[in-house]
Amino acid sequence: MCGRSTLHDAPTNVLERFSLPPVLPGFEARYNIAPTQQQWTILREKDGTPAVRQMRWGLVPSWAADTSIGHRMINARAESLSERAAFSGPLESQRCLILADGYYEWRTEGKSKIPMYFRLADGRAFGLAGLWDRWEKGDTPLETCTVITTSSGRRTRPYHHRMPVLLVDDAQTAWLDGTATQRELLRMLRSYDAADLEMYDVSRQVNNTANDSPECISRVEATPEGATERDATAKYTKNKKQTEKSEQFVLGELLAPSREGPSTQ
Repeated sequence: MCGRSTLHDAPTNVLERFSLPPVLPGFEARYNIAPTQQQWTILREKDGTPAVRQMRWGLVPSWAADTSIGHRMINARAESLSERAAFSGPLESQRCLILADGYYEWRTEGKSKIPMYFRLADGRAFGLAGLWDRWEKGDTPLETCTVITTSSGRRTRPYHHRMPVLLVDDAQTAWLDGTATQRELLRMLRSYDAADLEMYDVSRQVNNTANDSPECISRVEATPEGATERDATAKYTKNKKQTEKSEQFVLGELLAPSREGPSTQ
């Protein structure tokens, strides 16, 4: 599950890869992007040219009767993309990169949920593998997106059993390659487990979507480093059931801007 992200610096490194202008029009630093808010994305137009667009986070399929379904479609599980009607079509022809320089996850400790921030050590931007769709049953067309998630890797597993698919360097262009087969695309949807992925605890300010400042990503305590694979597996087993049961609850909290986050945090 991925329910918050950041994009506080211009993603110049990703834009240049697609020969796009290095500045996003009207760009504003964001430290707490939440579902139903706007995400910067890169996609390919029908003629294959790359384009930058803002889309609402929470996929609304083109065939949906109304937009309410988007609240439940902020994430798409990599393992079942080809089986879900809402995702199989976009997987074929409406893939996107959701631009980010970090994301948040909540780890479970007993009855508490502790917010953590995940980013690349050098602070550079990356792409979250995404899908998008266009809904045209309202007064104006609505373009929306969803973040693809996969099983956590060894380094992130102690904190949560799911993570978004991070795409860096050549993987970004490969994801938007119009000639890629479904098999090739699904192979890309792996956990990012490289040594440059860093993670640390942050303030519970991020629980409230009204908070959108650098304080959201400020480190509040050092995260223990060097967890062994045995430690990771043991903690994963212990926490998996807790996180699965609480995901729907946490999702509701993430979508509620007037609340201070889960009451157990």
